[in-house]
This record gives sequence, C-alpha cells and structure tokens, in this order.
Amino acid sequence: MNLNPNYNPYPSHRSVTYGKNGMVATSQPLAAQVGLDILKQGGNAIDAAIATAACLTVVEPTSNGIGGDAFTIVWFKDEMHGLNASGPAPKSISIEKVKALGKFDQGDQGEKMPTFGWTPVTVPGAPSAWAALSEKFGKLPLSVILEPAIRYAKEGYPVSPILGHSWNNAYNFYKKKMDERKYSEWYKTFAPRGRAPKVGEIIKLPDHARTLEEIAKTKAESFYRGKLAEKIVDSSKKAGGFLALQDLADYYPEWVEPIKINYRGYDVWELPPNGQGLVALSALNILKEFSFSSTTRDTVDTIHKQVEALKIAFTAGKKAITDPKLMEQDQISYLLGDAFAKEAVSKIATSALDSKASDLAKGGTVYLCTADSDGNMVSYIQSNYMGFGSGIVIPETGIAMQNRGADFSLDPNHANALAGGKKTYHTIIPGFLTKDGQGVGPFGVMGGYMQPQGHVQVIMNTIDFALNPQMALDAPRFQWLEGKKIELEKNFPTHLASELAMRGHDIKIALSSASFGRGQVIWRNPENGVFSGATESRCDGSVVAY
Repeated sequence: MNLNPNYNPYPSHRSVTYGKNGMVATSQPLAAQVGLDILKQGGNAIDAAIATAACLTVVEPTSNGIGGDAFTIVWFKDEMHGLNASGPAPKSISIEKVKALGKFDQGDQGEKMPTFGWTPVTVPGAPSAWAALSEKFGKLPLSVILEPAIRYAKEGYPVSPILGHSWNNAYNFYKKKMDERKYSEWYKTFAPRGRAPKVGEIIKLPDHARTLEEIAKTKAESFYRGKLAEKIVDSSKKAGGFLALQDLADYYPEWVEPIKINYRGYDVWELPPNGQGLVALSALNILKEFSFSSTTRDTVDTIHKQVEALKIAFTAGKKAITDPKLMEQDQISYLLGDAFAKEAVSKIATSALDSKASDLAKGGTVYLCTADSDGNMVSYIQSNYMGFGSGIVIPETGIAMQNRGADFSLDPNHANALAGGKKTYHTIIPGFLTKDGQGVGPFGVMGGYMQPQGHVQVIMNTIDFALNPQMALDAPRFQWLEGKKIELEKNFPTHLASELAMRGHDIKIALSSASFGRGQVIWRNPENGVFSGATESRCDGSVVAY
C-alpha cells in the first residue's frame, strides 16, 4: 500500500494518559518506550530521563545530538535541583577574529555570527549532563542506561512521519546551501543513500553507536578529556576552527538554583540565565496583574494581552540575558519584580505595541519528562539548536556539532557580545510546577524562541483556563515574531485573527505547525500519586506509563 503518513485530512483526538508506577513523555515513541523500560528495570525518573535523552540523539537527529547542550530541572525527594549543561565559546574566539573571516555561508558580511561551519560551534554539554545526572541521582550504571540507544544506533530503527518530513527538509536545504565537499561527513552520516531516509525506512548510525559506547564506558570523560575530545579537536584544527583541547578539558556542567514566580497560587520554575526561562516568568508575572478565567480563554482581549506581555518580556530579556557570570542578580530580580510588571501593564493598551526587539529565529530541540513511583520527576531539554546544528559532523563518531554560538552578538556593546570562554543567550528551557511545596510536575515546549511563548500559553491554559494537559498542549497557538508581527496556527479561530488585526497586529497564518513548538506535560495528583501525561500532534510524540 502506498499510504502518505503525513497526509491527515481529518482532525484526530488524543486522550490524557494516566499511570501510577511511572511515566515518560517525549517527541519520539521509541525513545519514550526506552525510558519506560529503564523504569521497569528498577531505574528511577532520572535514569529514565538519561536513557530517553540518549535515545533521542539516535531517533530524532534532526533536532538534537551528542554534540548539543542540555538543561534539566530535577524534583528529587521533594527538593528542586537545576543543571545547566550548556557550553561556552572557545577561549580563542573573538569578535575581531570572526569579522576577519569575511563572507559567511549564508552571505553575511561580518555583521553577525555565521550560522554554519565551525565558527558558531560551542563546547557541547549534553554528554556531561548524562554523566552528572547519573552520578548524583541515578540507580543504574550509565552503561545500562545507554544500552538501548546504542542498540537502536547499531541495529537501526524505522523513520517516523514528522521526523522523515523534517529530515527531508533539512536534506533539501543542505543540497541547496551547503557545499557537499565541506560538509561531506554530514552527507555520509545522515544521507548515506544520497538522500534523506524515507518514512518507514530503516536507518542505522554505526559511528553514533560506537561514540555512545565510549561515553558509557568512560562516563563521558572521553568526550572532554580523552579519545573523543582528540577527534573533535583534530577536526576543528583541520578546518580552521577555534575549538581546542583545553576548551573541552576545562568544561563541567553547573548545578544551579532554579528561579520561580508565584502565579495564582502555583510556583512556576525555570532555570536562571543564560537560558531564556526568565522571559517566560517575566511575562507570566506581568499577566498575573490581569484577571482571566475559562470564560475569557478564546477572546481577543486575552490573546492581545498575552502577546503584549511577551513582547515586553522578550525585549527586556534579549537585552539582558547572557552568561550568568556576567549578569547581576539585580537584573533577574528586577525582571521578576512587581515594579517591572506594573510598568509593563501601564504600557499595554488596546492596540499593538511596535517592539524593537530583534527578529526571533527558529530552532530545533527535543523535550522529555519522566516520573517514577517515588514521586521523583524530571524536566529535560536537549538541542543542537538549528536542526542538525552547525552541519559539522566529526569523522568516525557520528557527532553532529551544535551551532549555539550563532546567538552571540558581534556588537561589542551588547550584553550578549561574543567573547572567548563566554556562554551565549540560550533558547532551551525546561519548566516545572509546584504548589504548596509539593511537586505538580514537569512541562516544556521545544522550539527556539517559541519556547517561552509556549510555556506561557500552556501554563495559562492549565491554571487560568482549567484545561487538562492534553488540551493545554493541543490548543491553537500564536507566536510573536517581531514588531507587530504575529504568526497564528492554521486552526486558530478566524474571528480572533480578524479582531487581532483590527487591534494593529500584523497577522500571518501558518500553513504548517512545525514552528509552534512541540510539548509534553506530566502532572502528579498529590492525593493518590497518579500521573496524568500528554504530548501533542505537532510531533511524533508518545506518553507511556505503567
């Protein structure tokens, strides 16, 4: 039968998933099942999260990889923990050196960071996150936790519908924009048949498998201070990149204290900068100055206020967020404070503000959440940034290097100005919800600068509008792009789009939902410990439980 897996002429309905002993939710069914298998083997929510994350580098390489970054919020034995596993720019890089490179792949003339090649590559943090989480919280050995991902990479797996669509789009882009000689390892690894793999076709990643085996055996030490590090730096040197052995050797992930605001009796948690979770919290802090209810959910006034609050929060956040070592705590406190919120409310009128924040680029990311029978829960996010990342794949390893450094500014006066050893503004953000000191659960929406906007919409759908987790995710979304420009999903109510236009918003209707984020949620009922979980149709997602 010749059936199109991405042709869906009829609306479908997904129910909330319930479970008592454990739950895993993510964007790939195979990865979700791996996490559940680890729980059934006696692992906890943290072991399941690591296993799922490692598997996602294999079964969804269009959005993340071994050469990417990760952020995590862990609720363990009724205490909150945060892990920032993002890496800095190479120590030897500078604005002057980047500008001296001249014309970049995409035609930039030295006025902004290039998107592809070695220049935007920063130190990857994902392998360090797996090792650090396992060391601090895990019950099973890392070798056991990574074994399912290794098996899928060795034996292969069938490509799922949305993954296949994204892979084909990436391949077509690379063929049009990326020199096949310069990026030969990418083509060799991800297009071994001279094309993107088709939906339902088996794809194997043998080099990727060997790298995961090395990471498991050395607890990621090889990646930063061993054979894998040497291979990465050898590739960098041959291509004239900035990344050096010392950059990898000096790197360790950082345990951080999550930040929060109280939103109508619930504490909403994010990680502090350099992540952009501050933007989501700041926007919610503004919005709590207004009154909302289930009767105001699908109204132009509600959506208008959400958009305007996000504009203000983004504009302030983009000016301030950078390497946490270079930010003052007062900046965070101010953006989460009442004075900023009240000032923002005074700016929100009935017509659209013309914000001067820069264009918000799109990216590719995976999100997962896990829970176990002891009430431990994990909110985890991992990314190569823009799809496959920089286009650089390290020979004989399958490691696709991220292009996170593309977010640095080449303006020396900007808070996020490029500098050697500095961390950039980071888009990936895990979220978590608590109430009265009890863990409600993890949530997240992946997808570049859509992420804070997705967090705001999901949290308001849940708390203000009393939607179950599935409906909170499935509700039609908007995203602010720049200035007065708003993009709406194609199923967004037409009358609301018209009313928003009358308020001065520049409306664009998207034909695809790919840029509106792909989220997952797990909520825990404190009365009986039962988990309710959800994923959404914007991805190949799955929620599994037992």
